[in-house]
Amino acid sequence: MGQRHDTGTELAWAALGGDPDLTRRISYGGPPGLLPARLPVLALARSTVAVCALAAAELAARRTGRPVPAVRVDDGAVATAFVSERHMRIDGRAPSTFAPLSRFWRTADGWLRTHANYPHHRARLLTALGLPATAGVAEVAAELAGRRAEEVQETVYAAGGLAVAARTPEEWAAHPQGAAVAAHPLLTLEPLGTGAPPRPLPALAGGPVLPAAGLRVLDLTRVIAGPVATRTLALLGADVLRIDAPQLPESQDAHSDTGFGKRSTVLDLGARAGRATFEELLTGADAVVTGYRPGALDRFGLTPEALAARRPGLVVARLSAWGDDGPWGGRRGFDSLVQVATGIAAVEADEDGTPGALPAQALDHGTGYLLAAAVLRALTEQARTGGSSLATLALARTARWLVHGPAGDGRADGPADPAAARYDAARYLRDTDSPVGRLRHALPPVSFDGGPATWATPPGRWGTDPAAWR
Repeated sequence: MGQRHDTGTELAWAALGGDPDLTRRISYGGPPGLLPARLPVLALARSTVAVCALAAAELAARRTGRPVPAVRVDDGAVATAFVSERHMRIDGRAPSTFAPLSRFWRTADGWLRTHANYPHHRARLLTALGLPATAGVAEVAAELAGRRAEEVQETVYAAGGLAVAARTPEEWAAHPQGAAVAAHPLLTLEPLGTGAPPRPLPALAGGPVLPAAGLRVLDLTRVIAGPVATRTLALLGADVLRIDAPQLPESQDAHSDTGFGKRSTVLDLGARAGRATFEELLTGADAVVTGYRPGALDRFGLTPEALAARRPGLVVARLSAWGDDGPWGGRRGFDSLVQVATGIAAVEADEDGTPGALPAQALDHGTGYLLAAAVLRALTEQARTGGSSLATLALARTARWLVHGPAGDGRADGPADPAAARYDAARYLRDTDSPVGRLRHALPPVSFDGGPATWATPPGRWGTDPAAWR
């Protein structure tokens, strides 16, 4: 490992309000040429992991009274973790990923991408298209071939489904939502509500340095980005309790990848008993992380301002697909759809013009590590000066950062030939027994001297843990 200038890391660390001198504590290494793409995917991945590890090291220093430990960023570990869902094996079985109706489609005037991994999204897509619930790829393809991509996008969204017309980066920049995203930085970390006194953090005990030990995190996120963030906080010692609604079950396969170190429970926040339990949990929480579309949790009294009013000193971190303003601010979205809307799929297109995709769901994973970094930095500042904090991130903001080059010059640092990026991924994988079987999984890429090498506990069965702190 060696030190080097990394513009992306410095930019991200500055966005987090960190001391710029601390970036000298980071060293980089590992096999070259991973995550090859036209866009600088590896640079983005490396930078997001680096600032997350540095934020963890900074909090560790505050709790140990020692200097900030050295941070190590291994490109092999980073690249493996950014496709952790592909490396996952459950008793030798590869988990299911994209459903048949989650794909690109040819339309009368271009391309469209849909997302139908969850049963309710599949049902809404077919309803919007006027197709029966039994319709498959052939029927959907025939229907879409004669329709305009933009018209289908709006029709499907009006029905609560997910579809996005493919755009170029220039078309996205001219779109009102693209303009709204461009008006914001990569992320924001700002004071929230009235002041609160600093919350003392006890000194850490022996063994691996766990900078988040003793801290409690309520995890109201789904899919990849939010769960990656809270999986990282759990790695660092936080008591993370994931909360899902009973009417929105999660895939156990997905939870087996992102549930390491956490516990998972189900609460109906629309019922009196569920709300009472949540309020009791909130009184002991240090951070709340949300990953639902803007406004979706407001009816439960879970706006950042309301949460901080009820729990002064709280860190609230929220992420969304498109951002919290603009005409799409309240829309649902996923990494694959954001890639298509923002022009990434056009940049990565095949020679025949077929839209492409990044070599990893890098918007999800990258935003997840940035989200965890924001929580860690906010906890460090809270222990020092007090107050509540709000971190805001969006996949579309991360996409803009990628398209405009987190490495500073916009050039990819991977080879054009994927064969040149072969490496021994097994070095960055481990086998772990769990309640759902023996798991083959990626190791965490967040690493600093004295820190943990892996999670303390494997993922359990989704939704089966008690709604209580440890």
